Amino acid sequence: MRLFLLSLFCVLPLFTQAVAGRYLTVEYPPSKEPEGLIYGVTYTLWLPEGIEKVRGVIVHQHGCGAGACKGGETAAYDLHWQALAAKHGCALLGPSYHQEDGQDCRKWCDPRNGSEKAFLHSLEEFAKQSGHPEIGKVPWALWGHSGGGFWSSLMLTLHPDRIAAIWFRSGSAYYVWEKGDIPKPELSEAVYQVPICFNGGLKEEQDKRHGPARVGDRAMFKAWRAKGAPAGFARDPRTGHECGDSRYLAIPFLDTCLTMRLPKQGAALLPVKVSDGWLSEMDERTAVKASEFKGALETAAWMPTEALTKLRAEYIQTGATNDTTPPPGPTDVKVKDGVVTWQAEVDFESGLQQFIVYREGKEIGRVPEKLASRFGRPLFQAMSYHDTPEKPLLEMKFVDPTPATSAISYRVISVNGVGLRSE
Repeated sequence: MRLFLLSLFCVLPLFTQAVAGRYLTVEYPPSKEPEGLIYGVTYTLWLPEGIEKVRGVIVHQHGCGAGACKGGETAAYDLHWQALAAKHGCALLGPSYHQEDGQDCRKWCDPRNGSEKAFLHSLEEFAKQSGHPEIGKVPWALWGHSGGGFWSSLMLTLHPDRIAAIWFRSGSAYYVWEKGDIPKPELSEAVYQVPICFNGGLKEEQDKRHGPARVGDRAMFKAWRAKGAPAGFARDPRTGHECGDSRYLAIPFLDTCLTMRLPKQGAALLPVKVSDGWLSEMDERTAVKASEFKGALETAAWMPTEALTKLRAEYIQTGATNDTTPPPGPTDVKVKDGVVTWQAEVDFESGLQQFIVYREGKEIGRVPEKLASRFGRPLFQAMSYHDTPEKPLLEMKFVDPTPATSAISYRVISVNGVGLRSE
């Protein structure tokens, strides 16, 4: 039940989550204030279990339209993004704006129209209610798709000292403010100190709806690189505007940037030494140390580490990245009244595809029973167009019609995103 108060705080489990943590939700109705957000919005925050101090907030921001807003409802429940958050002692935040098709997206995706204030207010609410006052002060890592990238690029101009890194999946506001369609923001020197990466689909470059925006992303990339900014570029060869398998490069990029920038104490981000990174031509796979690069800097795609350049090289050729190691095996296998349950860690490189359940050495079932993939690799949490899990969200459980009496009789193995099985 939704209560349209000034704000709503509650613990709201969408399903029985196997990853240890808790969910908090804050919801705001449409504002009637002159500079308020005209749409309602729901913010869902996931906190890892046992976290003592929150070091940052990872924001997974959906794009424009009713479908994207619905897709954003499950962002905080994504096991792979939760693994990234837990690794760095961060919270995972999934906003969902209540925008319908046909309504003006810029009324929220331009944060100056009220969504910045709502976002900051939600962090203060979460800080109070969670018992973690630091949530209102810690840095952010932003991931934005389409209108979410538009929002992220403007948040960069408003809060550059607060942002550890940004992944732009098919979207930024640069071309719009340069055309004069929206007020051009002030661009301080600080905006050029934040690691960012642009990632769009090859197919959308050629369509009339999204093609101009991808030209704009390239223009922003070049403008930032001309200033010496730590800006990367990785075109997806397989997709249009959908997110595809971009998470397999986005998550390692943000992982590396969070490792580089989150402080051990306090909230002030550590600086990035761009000269320690690696450079390649923006659509080429070969990379060299920044100090050895001989080409034009404004078209040189930056990556912070050699390991990331190898992932990027693979991604811009295949649209995904490989994984050669098996996933961690499930733990805490239990059975009660014929229901087998377990806990499992996500394979950080390729995610989780499926679980195989054995009883007394014989396979008796799989979860999910059949693999399906509309967007990207088939996964345990099937991926939507928006890089969020599809509903209904599966639980880590299997119903055995002829159950054994002891959990010892059962074994569960994990299958990762590329099909490798746990040992």
